[in-house]
Amino acid sequence: MTNRFIPSDIQYVAGVDLAYWKEGDKEYGVACIVVIDRRTMEVLEEVSYSDEIHVPYLPSYLAFRELPLILEAVKLLISKPDLYMFDGNGYLHPRNMGIATHASFYLNKPTIGVAKNYYHIDGAQYTVPENREGAYTNIVKDGKIYGQVLRTHQDVKPIYISCGNWINLETTREFVLEFVTKDSRLPITTRFADIMTHRERNKRKI
Repeated sequence: MTNRFIPSDIQYVAGVDLAYWKEGDKEYGVACIVVIDRRTMEVLEEVSYSDEIHVPYLPSYLAFRELPLILEAVKLLISKPDLYMFDGNGYLHPRNMGIATHASFYLNKPTIGVAKNYYHIDGAQYTVPENREGAYTNIVKDGKIYGQVLRTHQDVKPIYISCGNWINLETTREFVLEFVTKDSRLPITTRFADIMTHRERNKRKI
């Protein structure tokens, strides 16, 4: 997971999230991608793709449900993101293969996992970071760092970040903090994608 990209070269950053719903005995999902221009912090593009879900939910195998929708949504993009941030995990996964890592091999771009809640991994431990903006602690198992617990604002719950691929943990943290505004503990990349999933799901539900 060495950083093969110079951060200053990254201009377009995409946030990725999914939402699900059921119609009768069928399950559907929608993948949403919001591309942010790093120079202006403005939304450059939004795309979504929905379809029926055929892969059952299995803990730690979520990528097999999500990746087909994500890759179809990527095909709809006009812009070419330099970095993808996923609402989910990357290396912070029992097999170090969360959705951010799994997707990187198809996207061939650096990826980051940004999770709102902690994904418990047997044997992994961390301490709660100090109550100040930018404070973080490592999530460690058997001496190996799986990710970090990051407090993006004082007096708010921390988030859980991890490398997807082709980026190191220090740069991952810097990018996440760069896209955090005063309005939320989450970076605008995945936050805007999350908001879009609710909107698109409501449009598609019968």
